[in-house]
Amino acid sequence: MWIDSHCHMDNELLCQNSRKIISASITEGVDLIIIPSVSKDNFDNVIKLAGKFKQCVYALGIHPMHLSSFEDNDLELLECYLLNNNSVAVGEIGLDFFIRKDNQSLQEDVFLAQLKIANKFDLPVIMHIRGAIDLALKNLRKIKVRGGIAHAFNGSFQQAYQLIELGFKLGFGGAMTYPRAKHIQKLAKELPIEAIVLETDSPDMSPAWLVNGENNQPKELSKIAEFFCNLRGLEPSKTADIIRNNTIEAIPKLAKLYT
Repeated sequence: MWIDSHCHMDNELLCQNSRKIISASITEGVDLIIIPSVSKDNFDNVIKLAGKFKQCVYALGIHPMHLSSFEDNDLELLECYLLNNNSVAVGEIGLDFFIRKDNQSLQEDVFLAQLKIANKFDLPVIMHIRGAIDLALKNLRKIKVRGGIAHAFNGSFQQAYQLIELGFKLGFGGAMTYPRAKHIQKLAKELPIEAIVLETDSPDMSPAWLVNGENNQPKELSKIAEFFCNLRGLEPSKTADIIRNNTIEAIPKLAKLYT
């Protein structure tokens, strides 16, 4: 069985058919789904959704691409939610200078503040980092956290090993399944297996085989995992155990679900 370490199940495309989608994921061998929030506006949604299904857990955080309505008391609200709910991590947080650069200082301030919150609550973080990995590493050295997951990793090998040294696992998903994704495939093939977790990022980051507007769903993780195993020449059942253990190392609160 596989863990989808990153899925936006609260997205309208998935939420309206959540029961059917989770049933399909179980059939395909995906028995646990981590749902990260992206802003204060969906804290309640991810908590409610995860409460409906034993296959789902959630993380709470503010995404760098969802800062248009950010207010200073949003961070206080996040702390309040973390104090009163069972979030497995602080996330999805991070930096994205690939899509937007005009608010870099705000992104960094909010990222740094959420690292401090993660440190305060002794929680790992689920990070989105695009075009800013070195700056993220600088902040992670400044504010120590309990590791976590660098979601959709596509940086350099040097950056990968620096994240690993800081206690992070690296997330790979549908992006590596495209023929042109040679760099991501090389990372997925050559980085230590103990440093890797798998994800769908559904409904985003669709794998290569989804065409004609088909929605990415957690069930696709089994095929993503098959692609990963073929890439590395690994046997799926043994690899599933390794990847599950990696995910639990990254997000320790998951351990109680497998005891």
